[in-house]
Amino acid sequence: MGTPMSLEGRGLAIFVLAAVFMILSLTTVSLRCFVRSYIVRAFGWDDFLMLIALALFVILAICCMIGTSNGVGHQFDDFTSLVIYERALLWWWLSQMFYVWSSAVAKVSIAVALLRLTVNRVHRIILWSTITLTIIIGLIFWLVLLLDCHPISYFWKQANDRSTGSCLSVDILLDIAYLYSALTVVCDFTLGILPIFLVWHLQMNRRTKVAVGGILSLGAIASVAVIIRLPFLKYYADTDFLYSTYQIAVWTIIETGLGITAGSLITLRPLFRWLLDGSLSNGQNGRTPERSSGQYRLSSFRSGGAKQSQDPSLWRPDTSANDRTVDIMSLPRSKISNDASSSQEALNPPSSANPRNGVTVQRSFVQTVSDGGI
Repeated sequence: MGTPMSLEGRGLAIFVLAAVFMILSLTTVSLRCFVRSYIVRAFGWDDFLMLIALALFVILAICCMIGTSNGVGHQFDDFTSLVIYERALLWWWLSQMFYVWSSAVAKVSIAVALLRLTVNRVHRIILWSTITLTIIIGLIFWLVLLLDCHPISYFWKQANDRSTGSCLSVDILLDIAYLYSALTVVCDFTLGILPIFLVWHLQMNRRTKVAVGGILSLGAIASVAVIIRLPFLKYYADTDFLYSTYQIAVWTIIETGLGITAGSLITLRPLFRWLLDGSLSNGQNGRTPERSSGQYRLSSFRSGGAKQSQDPSLWRPDTSANDRTVDIMSLPRSKISNDASSSQEALNPPSSANPRNGVTVQRSFVQTVSDGGI
């Protein structure tokens, strides 16, 4: 079966990089799922797609790590067994198969997330065009890599003189690789620039616009890795394949890992607000059990504290102990009659009738009481 290769040099660098970005991606996507499922309660298609991208990337990282233990990153002369060399080529080929779709699905996830914020028809057309282009170029490049050699197994067995088969011209493969990388950069830059236009006309100050636009543009950071990888694509034609394609492997891992991590970071803003909320330090999660489903306090205080949230002095220091507070609660209106033609509405429906996404507005009026009356 052959003895595994030593983990050193370029192989060690690939192994460490794959492990680091796998852990980083797992962490950020897990936090994303927590935010979307528990805090925001709006788990959507973009989150589901990012989970798929993560699963594919984990497999990619594992393939890279196993490949390095079998000789990926080593020179051909370092191999003492043809079996080990073929196995290293197999793991390298598998990692490329999973890379294409992990990268593509991550981009689609980011585009779908931006679609949630888009109301302009032109912007939606741009995003759907980006999604379509990403899927098409990903599928074409994946098929090229899959069918590069005939039979497929000839890719990792071509060093064996007893194996027969043929592969595509290296020049054709390079042309397709350059085209794929160029179109990938276009898609990444589109996803990075478009958020600027999405927030430009929002009613917020310039500083907030820059911050929000910057956060939403994080998903395009993977394009940097794609651009850096471009000059190294020529090493696909090198005869010492596993050693020369070291930079391609490195920037492939960085590109996909950064895309998934940055694409998940843009969803974590509610987590920071949740952690910084005073309710967290008070042992509560911001929701109160006495309220019906869909109703939340804007602030909460420990029940054992000196003052309750209903105490006006907490938010109206100008009031005195002689003041009385009257709370008026405004609930979403609902109809009394089930008849579609009826216009009768219940001005104060029971809390159970409050829809899940309804908004309850509470106003407090202070009435001062003196010795002579009101």
